[in-house]
Amino acid sequence: MKTFLYITAATLALAACKRGSEAITPTYKDLTEAVYASGSVYPRNEYTVTADAQGVLRQRLVNEGDSIRRNQLLFVLESATEDARRQAAANVYRQSQANLRGSSPVLAELEAQVRNAQTRLENDSINYARFRDLYAQNATSKAELERAELNYKTARNTLRAQQNALVRTRDQLRLEAANSRSQLVTTEVAGSHTRIRSFVDGKVYEVFKEPGEVVRPGEQLALVGSGRDIYAQLSVDESDFGKIRVGQEVLIKMDIYADKVFKARVAKIYPKLNRADQSFRVDAEFTGERPEAYYGLTVEANIVISQNQRVLTIPKSYVIGKDSVLVEEDGKQRKVRFTKGAENFDLVEVKSGLTEQTKIVSAE
Repeated sequence: MKTFLYITAATLALAACKRGSEAITPTYKDLTEAVYASGSVYPRNEYTVTADAQGVLRQRLVNEGDSIRRNQLLFVLESATEDARRQAAANVYRQSQANLRGSSPVLAELEAQVRNAQTRLENDSINYARFRDLYAQNATSKAELERAELNYKTARNTLRAQQNALVRTRDQLRLEAANSRSQLVTTEVAGSHTRIRSFVDGKVYEVFKEPGEVVRPGEQLALVGSGRDIYAQLSVDESDFGKIRVGQEVLIKMDIYADKVFKARVAKIYPKLNRADQSFRVDAEFTGERPEAYYGLTVEANIVISQNQRVLTIPKSYVIGKDSVLVEEDGKQRKVRFTKGAENFDLVEVKSGLTEQTKIVSAE
């Protein structure tokens, strides 16, 4: 089990013990058991800003280290293709709106045809009524009456057809106007992709493109994250993973902060084994003072498994194999097994098998 400088009273007490010295005896001490982990510091809400449109980067409005706000404009692309599509869609939409107005030539012609059909129907209706009266007085022939009736019915059907044509055309023009508006909105949205904004309040960690460079859809423009809201992403060895629980205290050390130790707690445990290094991922949230938000800071950590007060302990360097020590009795040495409890880098708890009077010697 590895560790960084995890300083306890027990460690200090053992500093004077040297392997190969005279026999020692188990002593009662406070023992803190911890699991070593290594990893890095990352921001929450980290994401890579990518382009959704193709164009030339016209403006880069942020630099590495800048603080940013949600919805802040970060980059502006220039795309002749998107501008042309947006202009064409706007022209089609304006024309479709003009076709719906009262001055529209299309509707004006159909409305004139409806008026003409109404006038003809009125005339044919009057003429049909007159011929019915004449026929009742035997003043005209039945053939003339039937011709007048036919003209009336034809005029009525023509009016209905013209009215239906006007309604259909107006509906068609409304549909075309709605479709063209939808197309215009689509092109405007596509055009908005040339103005790239932030999704989070945070910090810019890296910028990948410079003004004048060609940008294609999906290409990375910048790496951003939430700034001060950071966490430690740790790797725990497979052999120690079963001891880890959410909520356990974590003590974290970083090279750039000399001997300073930051406190955190286990926030999330990931169940997938990384076969490359036989480790599991564990995330820790800082609970007290936080380091500066430098992306990817290397850390070493001790995850506190248990804190045991006044337990019988022996130096770990005196243990032979997994659970044996060399004891001295009456000037003779023999190997004795004992039951282990908690342990850290320096000490092992003795559950049974040894007493305070047992003399233990180093195997070397």
